[in-house]
Amino acid sequence: MNRRHPHRSRWTTDRAVRRPAAGPGFAVVRLASLALIPAAVIVDLFTPESWPFNRFLVGPPALAAASWSPAGTGAIGVAALATDIALTADKGSLGMPRAWLTMGMIALVTVVAMYASHVRQMEERTMADVRSVAEAAQRALVRPMPLRLGPTRMAAMYLAAAAQARIGGDFYEAQRTPYGIRLMIGDVRGKGLPAVEAASVMMSAFREAVHDAPDLPTLAARLETSIQRYSAQSGEVEERFATGLLAEIPEDGAILRLLTCGHPPPLLLSGGTVRELEATAASPPFNLAALLGDGYHVDVVPFRAGDSLLLYTDGVSEARNRDGVFYPLADRIRPIATAAPRTLIDHLGGDLLGYASDELNDDAAVVVIHRTSDETPVRES
Repeated sequence: MNRRHPHRSRWTTDRAVRRPAAGPGFAVVRLASLALIPAAVIVDLFTPESWPFNRFLVGPPALAAASWSPAGTGAIGVAALATDIALTADKGSLGMPRAWLTMGMIALVTVVAMYASHVRQMEERTMADVRSVAEAAQRALVRPMPLRLGPTRMAAMYLAAAAQARIGGDFYEAQRTPYGIRLMIGDVRGKGLPAVEAASVMMSAFREAVHDAPDLPTLAARLETSIQRYSAQSGEVEERFATGLLAEIPEDGAILRLLTCGHPPPLLLSGGTVRELEATAASPPFNLAALLGDGYHVDVVPFRAGDSLLLYTDGVSEARNRDGVFYPLADRIRPIATAAPRTLIDHLGGDLLGYASDELNDDAAVVVIHRTSDETPVRES
């Protein structure tokens, strides 16, 4: 899962934020395919007749295929051909074999370029359909966070390492249960469809057990059973595991219970301070209990009105800048530690992309949950 993707990035939140599909290079190619025609005319007019710069007019339709439609590519090719005819006629060499050769080459390149443009557009439509299906699958797997559950407000972000990506092995979920607000965030080790499938198993198991499990260790054990069963059936025993963090916020107490299964420690934002909540005892990642034991340890920390909890996957903490330095999450979030969850998420998404120069090593997920003083019951989402 730590494979580098040399692509632009994008993030998806409760308010989807997307980048344009075409970058600045796309516009440059479009302009270049047009600018080459007057450039060839100017150069040809001010150079000796023995220098056939009009042959460079085969370039505009070839470039146009990368950015223009077939019709636009054809129009640019026709313009290049007409320009070549005018330049050749001006020099009085319209009937010469080399003139016909140049015109024939421009016409041939134009036809080939129009076909290439058609193929490119078909591939773009296919990719758009695939992205649409992947986006629907992502919404089904990682549902939008409710804006509020009980005495808490929350926001979430999924940040893809590749611009084309909409789905991966990171996941999160929050539910209001008889035991309080329960959250899970996790990260399946691996990539591709197997990681997505394992993530879906974890999410389904959480949604099934979260309301019935009397405590977090029991909930973790239920998740472990599900991922072990899936691994045995898929033949990936102990090859597909997931880190995860379970959190429980009782509605009638100012505390927070955490169970960390090999996952990066969350950050507690309290009174403008930022504190990393390291687990006091190790709990095994999911699907590794058979090797490491199933001893699950729960930490209890204060979580009062006005406090926020920031949970994240290692795509955040392992993001690097151009010098190879890891993203200092605690330091970067400290100046806005008292902000609302939505503001924190928006700031973190933009800051992380800027720090990593838009090139992430891994997908990243972030969840922020804020405890308010208002404990008015809210219908569960």
